[in-house]
Amino acid sequence: MKELIGRQEHVAQMQEALNSDKAEMVALVGRRRIGKTYLVRKVYDRVMDFELTGIQYAGKKDQLHNFVMAMTQYFPGYPMDTRPKSWIDAFYELSQALERSNRKRKQVIFIDELPWLGSKRSGFIQGLSHFWNSWASKRDIVVVICGSAASWMIDKVINNKGGLHNRVTKMLQLEPFTLSETEQYCKYRKIKLSRYQILQIYMVMGGVPMYLDQLQPGLSAVQNIQNACFTRLGYLRNEFDRLFSSLFDNYENHVEIVRALSTKRRGMTRQEIIAASSFTNGGMLTSILDELFQSGFIGIYSAYDKKTKQRLYRLTDAYSLFYLTYLDKLGPNTNTDFTKLSDLPSWKSWSGYTFENVCLMHIDHMREAMGISGIASSTSTFVSKPKDGVPGAQIDLLIDRNDQSINICEMKYSVDDYELTKAEVTKIENRKKAFRYKTKTKKHLFTTIVTTHGVIDNAHKLNHVDQVVVLDDLFVDLDK
Repeated sequence: MKELIGRQEHVAQMQEALNSDKAEMVALVGRRRIGKTYLVRKVYDRVMDFELTGIQYAGKKDQLHNFVMAMTQYFPGYPMDTRPKSWIDAFYELSQALERSNRKRKQVIFIDELPWLGSKRSGFIQGLSHFWNSWASKRDIVVVICGSAASWMIDKVINNKGGLHNRVTKMLQLEPFTLSETEQYCKYRKIKLSRYQILQIYMVMGGVPMYLDQLQPGLSAVQNIQNACFTRLGYLRNEFDRLFSSLFDNYENHVEIVRALSTKRRGMTRQEIIAASSFTNGGMLTSILDELFQSGFIGIYSAYDKKTKQRLYRLTDAYSLFYLTYLDKLGPNTNTDFTKLSDLPSWKSWSGYTFENVCLMHIDHMREAMGISGIASSTSTFVSKPKDGVPGAQIDLLIDRNDQSINICEMKYSVDDYELTKAEVTKIENRKKAFRYKTKTKKHLFTTIVTTHGVIDNAHKLNHVDQVVVLDDLFVDLDK
C-alpha cells in the first residue's frame, strides 16, 4: 500500500467492500495506462481467489480457453472434465470451484478488460449477470470488474437494462495523477526535478502512471521527454495508434475527431467539429464525443449563458495533443532534438494551450489559492462576436461565484516571471467590456492571472490584476 500514490478514496472504498457483510460488485473505470489493474492487485493481492483478463481481438472460443487456463492456475485441484461452451457454463464452473475452496473469509474475483470479453454475441454479459444473480449475490464475495473503455462500461454494465441493472454496488473512476501526485511519484522513484520541470513532463505525458514509468532518475525533463518521445524505440513514439485501437471499435472515427480538435486550440463547438470532419449532426457523432469524454481524452466546457450549441469540446489529453503537434509527422527513422522545438512557430501555441489544460484540471487548486474554495461557484467559457462597436472576445475560463463576483482568468505559460504589457491589459479590459455588454451582468469582475512563476510588479499589474495564482499553488496536496 505504501507504493500507492494518491487513490486514498479508491482504496477506502475497495476495503469497505471487502469488510462489508454483503456481496459487492465493484466497477473500476478509467482510461488505459492509468493504473487500474495495479490498484486492484495492490489492494486485493493477498485475498485474490480468481483473476481473468480479456484478450484483445480474441473470439469467444479463445476467451473461454483463456478462462480454462486461469481456472487451472487458481484451482489446480478442480477437475475441468468438460471445456465450457458458453459463459454461463464457465461461470457455473467458477462458482463450483469457489465453493470447494471453502474460504473462511470474503472471496474476491477480478475480471479485467471486460470490454474485450463482452464483445457482441459472446454472451459474456449474460453469463456474468446469471452468475451474479443466481449465485454470487447470495455469497460473501467481492466481484471486481474493470475496463478502460469507460463509455462501454457505463452503457453495458452501469446502465445495463437487463440482468446487471442496479447490480454494481460501488462505481470508482480512476483519474490521472494531479501535479502533486506526480511530484510524489517522482520522489518515490528518486527522480529529483524542480516543479517547473515536472510541469514540462506533465504537459507532455499528463498524469498517466504508465507514461511516467518511462522517466529515469538523473535526467532532466527535456532529456526524459527526448528519450520517451523522440528516440526511435521510445515508448511514446508510437503509442498513439496503440492507445486508440485498444479502446474503441472503428477507432479511426475517434482519431478523426481528436485530430480536428488538435487544430483549434480554444476548442470547437459541435458545428465546428462537423465542418472540420466527415461527420454529420447525428447520433454517431454524439456517441463518439461521449466515448472520448468518458475515456478522458476531451473536456466539455459550458458557455456562460448555458446554451448547449455553444459548448466547447477541447482536446485535454496531454499526450495526444503533443503527439499530433510534434510526433505525428516524423518518419520512423527521423531523429529530432526536443530542445529545438521551442524555436518552431507551434511551440508558443502548444505550450500556452497545454498549460491552460493543466490549469483546467486543477480548478480546485485555483479556487483554494484564490481563497474562494468555500464559496459555491461554477466554471464556464465565453465567446462573443463584435457588435455595436464593442469588440469580440474569448474568455477561456470564468469562475462565477455565489458572492456576486466573477473571476476572469488569464492563463499564461512563461519560462520566467510574466510581464504584463499595455497591449495585454488592453485585451483584458476589452474582454471584460464585451462580457459586461453581452451578459448584462451586475456582478463584480475580478481579473486573475494564472502563470508559472509570478507576475512582474509593474503599473499594469498593480492597476489591472486582482489575484495571481502560480505553479506552486497547483502543486498543493488538497487531501492533506
